[in-house]
Amino acid sequence: MVSKRRIHEKGHKRKFLAVIDDSPECDRAVLYAGCRAAHSNGGLTLLYVSTPGDFQHWIGVEEIMKAEKREAGEAQLEKFSQFIREHANIDPELVFREGTTVEEISGLIEEDQDIALLVLAAGDSSEGPGPLVSSLSRAGESFSIPVVVVPSDMGFDDIENVT
Repeated sequence: MVSKRRIHEKGHKRKFLAVIDDSPECDRAVLYAGCRAAHSNGGLTLLYVSTPGDFQHWIGVEEIMKAEKREAGEAQLEKFSQFIREHANIDPELVFREGTTVEEISGLIEEDQDIALLVLAAGDSSEGPGPLVSSLSRAGESFSIPVVVVPSDMGFDDIENVT
């Protein structure tokens, strides 16, 4: 069942969602989403998902590893938050989650009914369009909102021109 978006109700506004990861194309997705949000009086949500490790030793060590992953994820969120403030003059909402990427994206979209568009960027590797785009297409995941994939050959100037 598709949940109703609330972007036209009083006190709500359209949000664009970009997923933060370690891929080289991540900055293009963030720039597109941030510029579209800024030019349409919308909001931007940046999501970082820490995937669970396969660690079966002492609990204390596992907790330390989780804390380190969280610290690294929050640093990535802050890095891209600063990036989009500089390029689009917008202050994004930052979300950190633990789990599988596709499930956490779906969960956030269902929870936050102001999110209206998921923005991804294709990679330019000969191995495929990038890890996130590939995993979403492999999973056959369908979302209750449109998904935009920024082409791999779009530079920052091109993105700013179309947004």
